[in-house]
Amino acid sequence: MADKFRFSSLPRELATLRSKDFKGYLEKWYLHDRLRAWVFSFDKQFQGYMKESFCLDFMNDNEVLSRIECMNSSGGWCRLISKAESVKVEEVPCSVLSMDFFDRLKEYNIVRESGHISKCFDEYYEGIQISDELRKMLLLEDSENYECYSEEERSEFIFRLLSHICVGGPICQFEDEMQPYLDVTKSLYKDCISVQKNSTEKKLELISKVYKITAQDDSGNTFYPANKEHDQTFAYLIVDPLKRQVILLYHSWGKGFW
Repeated sequence: MADKFRFSSLPRELATLRSKDFKGYLEKWYLHDRLRAWVFSFDKQFQGYMKESFCLDFMNDNEVLSRIECMNSSGGWCRLISKAESVKVEEVPCSVLSMDFFDRLKEYNIVRESGHISKCFDEYYEGIQISDELRKMLLLEDSENYECYSEEERSEFIFRLLSHICVGGPICQFEDEMQPYLDVTKSLYKDCISVQKNSTEKKLELISKVYKITAQDDSGNTFYPANKEHDQTFAYLIVDPLKRQVILLYHSWGKGFW
C-alpha cells in the first residue's frame, strides 16, 4: 500500500477574499466570510491518476481536519467531526487563459454594450431569484441563451466561478452591471490557478488540477461540503503539482438571516 499524502497548513490567504476593494461586493452578494479558502503544502509528487487517493488522504489528514471548517444548518462555522470513508471526485476542466472567454455575453445581448446586464421577468429556481438574462442563462436549461456556452465550456472552472459569484448567497443583492462580477472572478481565478511558460512554444499554460469533491462517512452519508446538495454548495481542491500546494475553496448555501 502506497504511503499516504501528508499535508501542512500554510499561512497564505487568497488576496481576493481579503481585498478591501472587493469586500463591499462580497458582502452585497452574501459571500463575505462564507466563501472561504485554506492552503496546504503536501509532501510528495502528485500525478493526475492519484486524484482519488489524494483527495481521500486530504479529507482524513489530521492537520487538514484541525484547520478546515464547514457551515452547519444554523449558519455557523464548525470543525468536521467525521473522517471520510470515501470521497467522490469530479475532475474540473481548467484551460481558459483569458477573460475574452466571456465576450460572448455581449454577442448574445445578455450584457449590453454599455456593460449593463439585460433584465427579464422575475423567476425563481431553487430559492434563487432570477431577474436578469445572466442568471437565466446560468441557471435555466430552457433559457434561450443557455446554449451560448457548450456543456464543455460550462464545466470549465472559470465558468463555474463566475456562476457561483453571480448567484451568490441566499440573500444576494445582485448587480446591474457586469464588470464587478468579471473583476472578482478574474481575481479569484488568478489566486487559485498556476501557470507556466511552455518550454518549447514559449506560451503560457495552466498547470493546476481542479477537483470538485464530496466526502461520505462510514454510513455512506455525505457530510462535506454539506449534507444537503445545492448548486451553490461546493468544495474544490486546486492542486499545484510543481509547488506541491493545494487550495480548498469552500462555500455553503447555508441560510439567510431568517
